[in-house]
Amino acid sequence: MSRVARPLVLALSSALLLARPASAVTSAVKPAAQPSYAFYYGAAPIPVAELSAFDHVVVEPDSGFDPSQVDTPHTDWLAYASVGEVTPQRDFFSAIPKAWLKGDNSAWGSQVVDQSAPGWPAFFVEHVIDPLWQRGFRGFFFDTLDSFQLIAKTDAERQRQIAGLVRVIDAVKTRYPQARLVFNRGFEILPQVHQWVDAVAFESLYKGWDQGKQLFTEVPPSDRDWLMAQVQPLRDSYKLPVIAIDYCPDTDRQCALETARRISAQGLIPYVSDPGLQRVGIGEPQPIPTRILMLQDSPNRVSLNVSDGVRYLATPLNYLGLRLDYLNVNQDPLPEGPLADRYAGVVLWLNDRVDQPEQLRQWVLRQIAAGVRVVFIGTFGMPVAGPFAQALGLQPAAGEVDGPLRVTHADATLMGYEVPPTPDPRDYTPVRLGAQGRSLLRLQSGDLEFDAAALMPWGGYVMRPFAVLAMDDMSQARWVLQPFEFLRQALNLRDMPVPDPTTENGLRLFMSHIDGDGFASKVEFQDAGGATYSGEALYRVLKQYGLPVTASVIEGEVSDQGPNAAIAPRLREIARQIFALPNVEMASHTYTHPLPWMQVTGEGVATNDYDRAEGTGVQSTNGLAINVPGYRFNLEREIGGSVAGINRLMAPAGKQVKVLLWSGDCQVPAVALKQAYQAGVLNMNGGDTLITRSNPSLTDVAPQGVMKDGYYQVFAPNQNEEIYTALWQGPYYGFRRVLETFELTEHPRRIKPIDVYYHMFTGTKEASLTALNTVLQSVTRQPIHPVFVSDYARKVLDTQQTSVARDGDFWVIRNAGWLRTVRVAPDLAPDLSDARGVAGFLPGPDGVYVHMTGSEARFRLIPLGRAAAQNLPWLASANGRIDAFQRTPERLSFELTSYVAPRFTIAGASACRVRVAGKVIAGEKTPEGRLFSLGPIGVPVSVNQQSVHVDVDCRA
Repeated sequence: MSRVARPLVLALSSALLLARPASAVTSAVKPAAQPSYAFYYGAAPIPVAELSAFDHVVVEPDSGFDPSQVDTPHTDWLAYASVGEVTPQRDFFSAIPKAWLKGDNSAWGSQVVDQSAPGWPAFFVEHVIDPLWQRGFRGFFFDTLDSFQLIAKTDAERQRQIAGLVRVIDAVKTRYPQARLVFNRGFEILPQVHQWVDAVAFESLYKGWDQGKQLFTEVPPSDRDWLMAQVQPLRDSYKLPVIAIDYCPDTDRQCALETARRISAQGLIPYVSDPGLQRVGIGEPQPIPTRILMLQDSPNRVSLNVSDGVRYLATPLNYLGLRLDYLNVNQDPLPEGPLADRYAGVVLWLNDRVDQPEQLRQWVLRQIAAGVRVVFIGTFGMPVAGPFAQALGLQPAAGEVDGPLRVTHADATLMGYEVPPTPDPRDYTPVRLGAQGRSLLRLQSGDLEFDAAALMPWGGYVMRPFAVLAMDDMSQARWVLQPFEFLRQALNLRDMPVPDPTTENGLRLFMSHIDGDGFASKVEFQDAGGATYSGEALYRVLKQYGLPVTASVIEGEVSDQGPNAAIAPRLREIARQIFALPNVEMASHTYTHPLPWMQVTGEGVATNDYDRAEGTGVQSTNGLAINVPGYRFNLEREIGGSVAGINRLMAPAGKQVKVLLWSGDCQVPAVALKQAYQAGVLNMNGGDTLITRSNPSLTDVAPQGVMKDGYYQVFAPNQNEEIYTALWQGPYYGFRRVLETFELTEHPRRIKPIDVYYHMFTGTKEASLTALNTVLQSVTRQPIHPVFVSDYARKVLDTQQTSVARDGDFWVIRNAGWLRTVRVAPDLAPDLSDARGVAGFLPGPDGVYVHMTGSEARFRLIPLGRAAAQNLPWLASANGRIDAFQRTPERLSFELTSYVAPRFTIAGASACRVRVAGKVIAGEKTPEGRLFSLGPIGVPVSVNQQSVHVDVDCRA
């Protein structure tokens, strides 16, 4: 198999099908704990989340995939390498001496390499393996190992070729003894090299592909008998895992599932895919697609952050466990090839007619034909008539609006979520359902009757203005559609454990971060502690509560070159004192605080009049809040330069900047995100979660973040005090209303963690400091899991490559280990009796939170009541990270590391003895179990983290 897939059983000439014994294929029991393998030769970007469900993944290295850039501790990535043939497209082809090329394989446009050539082993290592090793590959899939049969016509010639292949394998293992080697067939050389081989693959046990005829084939029983005869010594004598790779059409999932089942029944590792290996195939386990392709018609050069898909749809889709890729339908090429292996569906939010309607029309129909669910929001973007309407099961509605436009039917479960549907006679799409589909909203005016929203066999649609109603006079919006349930039904989403970055070990995450604006501002009240500058007043708050806080400064505001040069040394001294607190994490708020990012970077236009510095109202003339004399905007200086500058001038020993907190409108383009990645820091801010009791709408709850050209912007969980104080015009006690935001993002669904987010200028006024204390006092009375912003950002990033897969009755969750929570349905919980990587569970406001102990979990789901009645102890909640977790039917133990005084709750432990650091402690009975607390939520500032060892012993 090569980059274009080489099903060897049928691709090579019949001369390769050597004499086969007439043995019957017998059923075998699959050995326990066999590794899983996947083979993916598609172009970048590689679907890492889906593929990381497998233990080993073979990729085509020419795709550009870089294994060093992914954090998949349970998956290793092997590079495809053809040993017996070479194509002219390989960059080393021209360096191969022509005398070594002895024949060709016309079916694949490749030339056969003479394995007996004396210089070939060294050439192969130097030109093929060395570059791949340098790129980070530590394993290789060797293909075309029996292509020598095309040029070797006698036994003597075949033996010379086999000896040459052995020398090639020996050369590779001599240079790289740790390399993992997987063979495609290579039966002839395995007796001599099996000790260096980790697994053997072959193709077409049941289902094959004829490259010449371009046909799927049924493998004859005689061929299958011969293959199984070759497999027997591999398993019995060499103890090697054996992989069978079969081929089914893209659209025939049942074929793939049944073929994988038959392969597994033979005791082999199954993998069933398309002939080109361009999609994620079916194996053990089976990854669940968790991405959505969002197509929009956003205006040119406007930030993706303000597009309808990001502002409105991404939040409910994130909540349902889905991640989003965005394309502009008028600017970006539409993806070709199979999509169903990685995308749970396609959503089109279109506000106008698209530029190329025929191209989009044909693309949509291809996706529907391939079984991909499709949803239209706003408009269809093109006329719905003729064959297109027929294919969608729709028809144009005849007539015109004549008098009032009335709602004659509205589905009570899916329409009227926040406001009832309000027809607009100037804005409607006249289409009617055909024989199939379920109308969600029907309107009528005179003879005109049409369905403005419907669920369809292929997905569904909601036309404008019945998804989101804009209330321009209030600068607010409301959902008309119930987005969670509509998307679940229209996309036919499978029930699955949802990666959830709001929670860890059952408790809602808490963080706090401070934007550096106003660090040079003076205190405007008589401060009892004698504070002169805002940072001094806030220093006492940070020290008093001991909660983790990510604090930033704007480097230009405290530099000797900036507008505050006269007091800059004192400001930096205050910053060093703040950064030296053990509960403070360092961050940069850029060099000069850019305001409209798209504008100042030249990547686009500003979408608002964001031209005033925060906290001061002073207008900027160059898009920068801090006026550094002689400075002209430079992206690297703002990001990497500010990180380096803050580290050099203000970092205490042992600390460095970990986070870049975006400034201004936070509508950062991909080039800015790339700079943060290159600077080695995480990033956060933006998103504008503004929900309050006076604006109680999900439309004002931002998603987790947004991916831009492969770089992810993490949004702040909620907004800062400026929003609650009329942009710092007062009332200055208004920040107390952030408690409303915390409440509304907890019930009825926990959509966000808690983030006490404010600016340095909060320290200038007595009312704002009082409000901050009120907020912190309220939060510390809640059951929270405190983290730094860097911890939260890593969890959000980890959701982007978390794999959710089925393996029989079990769910398997894999990621980098930062995200430790999945949420399941309210009436289910894990069966702890045979779960792995699960510490426990806790019912929450909207589901049951399952606590992972690391980067992988494997569990079955059973009814919640049955799970709670299990006669064994489990962790119900904890306010820190769990490590070294161990469980037996009567005992469990773990290390608990927290930024505050450790607290944890053990369930199923009424008759158990609990020791912390070797001492027996008594717990407090709660509805969730027995709560064990080692102190108040704050910690002495002399302590950075507290780690304790917990033993729970339930033996009589």
